[in-house]
Amino acid sequence: MSCEKGDGDPMEDPLFILESGEVYRNPTEVKMSQIVMPCHANHCGELSVGQLLKWMDSTACLSAERHAGSPCITASVDDIHFEHTIGVGQVVNIKAKVNRAFTSSMEVGITVSCEDLFSSCQWNVCNAFATFVARRTEEGKVQLKQVIPRTQTEQMEYSIAAERRRMRLTHAEIITDLLSSNTAQLGECQEYQGAVSAERTRVESVELVLPPHANHQVSTFGGQIMAWMENVATIAASMEVGVCAEAYQGAGALRHINSAFMTFEVLDKDRKPRTLPRIRPEPVDGKRRYQEAVARKKIRLDRKYIISCKQTEVPLSVPWDISNQMYLSYNNVSALKIMAARSNWMLSSEKNKVSLYTLEENQILCFKVETHVTVPAEQAFHLLSDLRRRHEWDRHYQQCDVIIQADEDDTIYRVATPCVSKGGKGQDFILLASRRKPCDSRDPYLIALRSVTLPTHPATEDYTRGEVLCAGFSIWEESNAVTKISYYNRATPGVLPYISNDIAGLSSSFYSTFHSCNKYLEENRDSQTVLPPSDR
Repeated sequence: MSCEKGDGDPMEDPLFILESGEVYRNPTEVKMSQIVMPCHANHCGELSVGQLLKWMDSTACLSAERHAGSPCITASVDDIHFEHTIGVGQVVNIKAKVNRAFTSSMEVGITVSCEDLFSSCQWNVCNAFATFVARRTEEGKVQLKQVIPRTQTEQMEYSIAAERRRMRLTHAEIITDLLSSNTAQLGECQEYQGAVSAERTRVESVELVLPPHANHQVSTFGGQIMAWMENVATIAASMEVGVCAEAYQGAGALRHINSAFMTFEVLDKDRKPRTLPRIRPEPVDGKRRYQEAVARKKIRLDRKYIISCKQTEVPLSVPWDISNQMYLSYNNVSALKIMAARSNWMLSSEKNKVSLYTLEENQILCFKVETHVTVPAEQAFHLLSDLRRRHEWDRHYQQCDVIIQADEDDTIYRVATPCVSKGGKGQDFILLASRRKPCDSRDPYLIALRSVTLPTHPATEDYTRGEVLCAGFSIWEESNAVTKISYYNRATPGVLPYISNDIAGLSSSFYSTFHSCNKYLEENRDSQTVLPPSDR
């Protein structure tokens, strides 16, 4: 826990001064502050997670309704990792705002922090993303108005929201693929001596919905249901706990409301993690649930390793595995979107409408090359996304071979580049290329590149293995015939030798490279693009 006084980052402040001098406040932002009373605490004297979930859901719902102008309901909540506990007498601050609206659903970002009023200490508790759906009106389905991001942070969250939505939609497929093709990774369901029967951990609770459990829509809301689920899970706690909520009225049939999987850490008297007894799965569905729990654990670890860590905390090259493809792809595209959303790029040089920009952050140099071409955006996207043809315009791409064609969006290439200095060895890169078509007209086409490691392609004596942390193209359609192309790269040690002279102003090779790129695109503007097998 860090003790920080609450001046905060101006990008995160509810009031923000735009470049025009206009004072701006996000119209969907809702803030809630609550002091933790004994009635909010659990048996350990800490704020109940269920109570915190209620407050988070209420705050996020108000933000969603402020944007939609109509009643909204909670559709889902992404994984939440609670970094710290909260004690009685401390103040919980919750901020929620709509990151992006789709058709009838929207993503709401939630930030929870805590402060001690007597020590002026503040610390982060968790960040969450919830999906809300606007309720139908008498006229039918609600068509949500679009979110217009105004600040750099809002632009970044708006852009990445499409990637998070993509992951939500494919989560079930990832679980299915793990269970069907990765038994070796998940392990067999073993019998352990002294294992506790899973049936002994079963807890059931029946709650009568009363007026205190209802929200302003006079119905039980998602946060209250999550609080009930967390209470039952705490009683049953044995590491990962599966919880199912159902409802009925009178003699009516049961209706499934929600399912959740909660992970608990049990502490001993010295507040250190305690080893738990093994679980013996029950017959019939027990083995399936056991394997699914192991699969979810693998996904959580992959997500934490690939997504949750800051860019400076992970190695440049992350091991590739088909089971972590979705998260590597998400991280690859998100890193490019974050770089593209930066607003403090400095123009370094310009020649014949090809511009070179630089940006230094946290002692890392990034650069951007920007140009316009008279080629439709979709055609430029297809031509640039096939790295096998990049040698036709980029002399640094001496050789490029496809190693793995994972699917339509993700391809792994081996790229060989010539030596920069005399007498030295060339470099090679193992690159994951992730393509994205626009989610709608407000998004660009994207081609994101980053290094991965493959046991089948280790470094060799003939080449120095280079690494790319974040690079790629952002392709914007400005009209039917004019496209703006921006190329980004983070200057890692393997990349810096190729562009150092350009940045220092000693060379203009960036101009000749992108002049060749323009010529290549225009010469092939009407050609039929040769797509990989998965695109045909």
